[in-house]
Amino acid sequence: MAEKILSCFIDEAGDFGEYDHHSPYYIVSVILHEQSDSIQQQINGLEHYLSNLGYHNHALHTGPLIRRETPYEELFMEDRKKLFNLLFRFARKLPIRFMTAKVRKSECNNTDELETKLTKAITNEIARNEDYFQSFDKIIIYYDSGQKPLKRILNIIFSSKFSDIEVRKVRPVDYRLFQVADLVCTLDHIYYKNELGLFSKTEKEFFSSAHDFKRNYWRKIDKQRI
Repeated sequence: MAEKILSCFIDEAGDFGEYDHHSPYYIVSVILHEQSDSIQQQINGLEHYLSNLGYHNHALHTGPLIRRETPYEELFMEDRKKLFNLLFRFARKLPIRFMTAKVRKSECNNTDELETKLTKAITNEIARNEDYFQSFDKIIIYYDSGQKPLKRILNIIFSSKFSDIEVRKVRPVDYRLFQVADLVCTLDHIYYKNELGLFSKTEKEFFSSAHDFKRNYWRKIDKQRI
């Protein structure tokens, strides 16, 4: 029998710095993909569309698309939305699930407390789906090692709970599923900010309204939450 392998693509929103009311949460999203479920057809389709738009071998970055930041600062809204929707539709077609752990930074007095709460939040998400994770022979973690405290937390949690773990440092351009993790993390971050009444002017311009954001994007992607 072939080895059953689970790929976990992980991205974060927020940082371990001081509290900023514009970014009230530290959020970690984990895309879960069973390697036996091929996604090559979906990847080929996305690559075809991106190449036709002049974005061959390009890593899509959700936040900069929304905020019109580098490398999309020269693009009109219509073009940025086109790229965003390509990635969103790609994610919706995939045989993936995801989970998100979050910590409200205003409830943390310092970095140590944030690390403790984040460790607990991620551990609780895994525990909630313990049977699912334990059904795999091997788990491979894909993370870009962008934030060392999170890398350390992930190594400790997964190594302590599972016997066969591999951690791979990735470049976003190399894995479309890592870009999907960025997408999901961004959508969850916007949703939870909106729950605090922090739907920004930029987000309103991009999504039209908080209601449209939830109806057209968040509720649809939420159906893939484990």
